[in-house]
Formats: sequence, structure tokens, C-alpha cells
Amino acid sequence: MVGIIPMASSIRPSLSTLRFAGASRLGLSLASFTPRRLACFHLASAVPQSQSFGLKASKLLRGDGKTIGVAAGGNAAQASTTATPENVLEWVKQDKRRLLHVVYRVGDLDRTIKFYTECLGMKLLRKRDIPEERYTNAFLGYGPEDSHFVIELTYNYGVDKYDIGTAFGHFGIAVDDVAKTVELIKAKGGKVTREPGPVKGGNTVIAFVEDPDGYKFELLERGPTPEPLCQVMLRVGDLDRSITFYEKAFGMELLRKRDNPEYKYTIAMLGYGPEDKNAVLELTYNYGVTEYDKGNAYAQIAVGTDDVYKTAEAIKLCGGKITREPGPLPGINTKITACLDPDGWKSVFVDNVDFLKELE
Repeated sequence: MVGIIPMASSIRPSLSTLRFAGASRLGLSLASFTPRRLACFHLASAVPQSQSFGLKASKLLRGDGKTIGVAAGGNAAQASTTATPENVLEWVKQDKRRLLHVVYRVGDLDRTIKFYTECLGMKLLRKRDIPEERYTNAFLGYGPEDSHFVIELTYNYGVDKYDIGTAFGHFGIAVDDVAKTVELIKAKGGKVTREPGPVKGGNTVIAFVEDPDGYKFELLERGPTPEPLCQVMLRVGDLDRSITFYEKAFGMELLRKRDNPEYKYTIAMLGYGPEDKNAVLELTYNYGVTEYDKGNAYAQIAVGTDDVYKTAEAIKLCGGKITREPGPLPGINTKITACLDPDGWKSVFVDNVDFLKELE
């Protein structure tokens, strides 16, 4: 097993699921997917725009930029506090956020679980089959879902192959010895696409491997870390635009940015804390490339928030597209909102309190 030292903690279950309409089970293009329930988030119900930002009376931004007064119950009322664009964006900086999980599709769930547990040292946190919807979910990672960034795999009955496309990059895993990890993966029949060695232009020892479905994993040699599953790399067409969006709408911090003119690309690391202790989003811009094929394999990232209503307003103010209006899910009442960034990458925000209730 890979030499990874995750944070010690007991594993608790979650209610997160991923359901697809018929087109998604057939492995059609990403645009044809109409998820019914995605990563514990039902996408069918909408919530009136008059939902309150908080428990006390406040004002809500409308589409025309004006404000309307709302009370805790959602009824119109006069209020002394105005939710201006400046207030909403300032609130984003103070919101308690963290990356919860990343969702993607695989063609053989048991094969993938075996590779992740035996070669990458992950733990199978839970697995459940939903035969009436013809899919199975599995959650894997290096610690419990209430404190770690984890992977949610989805297998749709009868679909054994997906198109990863050119937009998705890789996942990053911190290990204590890259060379030993690569030897283990080779012994298990895994595919190594980049042998261990220093990263170009730096000293960090890395290697690249592929899982059975072709998803790439970058192995980074680091000391003990509470978050071994440490990166999700996505390609974007305008890096500065994306950085501004994730800073303002998502409240992420630009941890570092590095230009590599020799290889004609620039990367930016963004997240909710330092890279050695938190999972981060790595955005890559390749010189002159403004559009990519997203395929139909990668789905989304889920992020925790204290208020999905304010989150949705901030996303709208920053030019993002809301694909699921904020509000509670029927049946379990977990409040969520879903959005697309300027490049079309999907994210779902989940209410922190509701998420912990589900885990209990």
C-alpha cells in the first residue's frame, strides 16, 4: 500500500448520491446529461427568489440590481440591512468553505475500487447500489467525509466507457515516496505515463499514472499531510478571468501562480488554505488555447458553505451561471445550489449544517 499518512478519524456515512436520466446512462455528450440527483443534490426542484439570506430580516438582490426586503420566513418586509453587491462579495470572504468531494464516472466500479485501494492507498468509505435508477456509487479517500476531500465514483449500468475529453487534467496525490509508489503500481499492472523525477523547473519529485479508465493522477513527494488527495487540475481558456471568478464568487485564495514560457503554459493554485494541508484547485492555461472538449466523464466538485442563497447571488454577480437555484432538496431538506464557471466547469455548494446532519 502507498505510504500515505492521513488524518486519523472514524469514518461516518453520507447520503450523497448521483443519479442520471436515461441519456446519461448511455454515455452521451456532457451537454446531454440531465442528472436527477447529483452528489446528494436533487436538481429538479426550484426555490422562490424571495428566500432570505439569513435568520434575521435582510434584503435580497434582484436580477435588476435593486433590493427587496425579506423576513426570516421569506415574506416581504422592510429591513435596516441592505444586501448590496459589496456586502455579498465581502461575506464570501468570511464564509466557512471547504472542498467536499469530486464526482466522476467510471466503466467498471469494482476494478476502479481495487486500483484505488491497492495501488493508491485509499479506503473504500462506502458503496451503495440503486437498482431502480440503474447506477452504483462508491466513495473513496484517505479519511472520513466530514473532514476530508474524497472521491465519488459513479457506475451507470451497462456503460463501460466514457470520454474524458481534453479539458480535464488530473488529480494530485501526496505520497511519502514517489518511486516506491510507482513500483507498486507497476507491479499491480498499472500504467505509468511519467517516471519519477523532479518537476520541470523545480525540485519536487513527481510521477504520473493512469487509472483503469484513463484518469491521470499526479504523485507528489511530500511529508505527512492531513489531505493526501490534494489537487484537481482543470484547463481553462482565460486564466486571469478564472482566477478573478474563483476569488470573488468562490472565496478562494490565489495561493500561487507560475508561468512556464518555455513550455507555453501558466498554472494557478487556488483553495481555502495552504497546499500542504488542504485540497486545492489547479487551473492551467495553455498559450493560445481558449476552448476544450469536456467529454462526458468528469462531473463536478462539491463545496461546503454557510449560506447557499448568498452564494448564488455572489456567483451571479461575478458572471457565473446558476444551474440549480438555491433551496432545500425534497425529502432530506439539504440546501444546495449549482453553478457553472466561465469555462463551463460545474460546482455544487452544500449547506454546511445540513451536510453534517446527513453524515450523522
